[in-house]
Parts: sequence; C-alpha cells; structure tokens
Amino acid sequence: MSFMFNNYSFAAEQTIQIPSVPFVEPAESPEDLSLTLQIILLLTILSLAPSILIMLTSFTRTVIVLSFVRNGMGVQQVPPTQVIIGLALFITIFVMAPVWSQINDQALQPLLNKEITTNEAMQRAQIPLRDFMFRQTREKDLALFVHYAKLEKPINSLDDIPTYVLIPAFIISELKTAFQMGFVIFLPFLVIDMIVSSTLMSMGMMMLPPVMISLPFKILLFVMVDGWNLVINSIIMSFR
Repeated sequence: MSFMFNNYSFAAEQTIQIPSVPFVEPAESPEDLSLTLQIILLLTILSLAPSILIMLTSFTRTVIVLSFVRNGMGVQQVPPTQVIIGLALFITIFVMAPVWSQINDQALQPLLNKEITTNEAMQRAQIPLRDFMFRQTREKDLALFVHYAKLEKPINSLDDIPTYVLIPAFIISELKTAFQMGFVIFLPFLVIDMIVSSTLMSMGMMMLPPVMISLPFKILLFVMVDGWNLVINSIIMSFR
C-alpha cells in the first residue's frame, strides 16, 4: 500500500507537457490583433450563413407556401421535401438577386479592391438587405420589437432602428404573410373535400374514405388551372 501511495505522489509531481502549435504566433502589434479578430468574425459569419439564408431572405415565405400547396392537395410525399426545398432555394436566389447585386457592387468589390475597410464593407452590405427587410416588414411587428428594445434615442427614421430589432420583426412578418397566402391556397382544396364528403354521405357510402375520391379531383384541378405557375407567380409578386 505504501509503495502504491509513493508511486501516486511521484506521478502527481510530474508536470504535464502541453504540445505547442508552431504555426500560431502571438500578436506583436494592435494591427495583428485586429486582423485576428476580423478572421474570427468572418468564420462566425460563415457558420451562420445557413441561418442568414433561411431567415433574412425570401426563403421562409417561399418554402411555407409551397408546403401549404403540397398539404392542401393531400399528397404528403409529392413533390418530395428535397424538391420543395430546392425550388424554394432557387426562387430565393431569383428574388434576392437584385439585393445581392447591390451588396456585391457597393461592398464586396470595393473591399476586394482594397478601396474600403472591412468594417465599412459590413456597413454598406447591410443597407440593401435592410431596405429589403423594411419593405416586407409590417409596422405593427416592427413597433412591437422597438417597444421591447427600449431604445434610448428617439427614432426619427428607419435608419435609427438597429438591425437586431429589424430581424425578428421581419421574420414574424414573413410567417404571417406566408400563412395568409397558404390559407388562400388551401381553400379550394378544402371546398373539394367538403363537396366529396357531402356527396358520399348522401349516397350512404360511409365506409369509403373521402380522401381517396377527392385526391384525383384536387390534382386535376391543380393541373388544369396551371397551379404551379399561379403559385410561383403569387410568391414572386408578393415581394414586388
């Protein structure tokens, strides 16, 4: 027992050697530290890129409306989820193309040409995106978050509203708009289900599921009115 205790004491007195990382050098000037912080900020933005793409663009409204179309027809797996997300993604690219073009011209290209600093590029990049979000945000939702933010300075223009206040207001506005459009899309399919159910009940066919009868009629109606064209047109026009 004494031998084991002595061995334990000897092992505890040994220092742990931490391996060094030769390619990481300490900052020797404030400029080096600033560059390191900029790299960390850039990596953080890249890690948040999927969330930015989903929540700060037209993607949320588009994918919700397309999901309402699929659920309204009653076909749970057609189109597949991958197709819905892919279509929503490319519609988002189409809708956001003017905004991204402004960001590229006003912020990215001057930054790559070393005409402006990174901080100035970030400020310029926010302007087109903020303009897009302000156009799609309801005043009621914006006032809600402005109230709870308890901003000290008086708000005389939209420029006085911080981005962290604008983003959640934009998101809930997108959700409401998407559900409003989805409700309008859902109504014709609901009417067909009601008509089919009433017809089956009047014929005494209680055991026959109405969905089996109404599904072909809903698909036929959607195809005859060129439903995908109407839905996509409605989504694009809602951002104009």
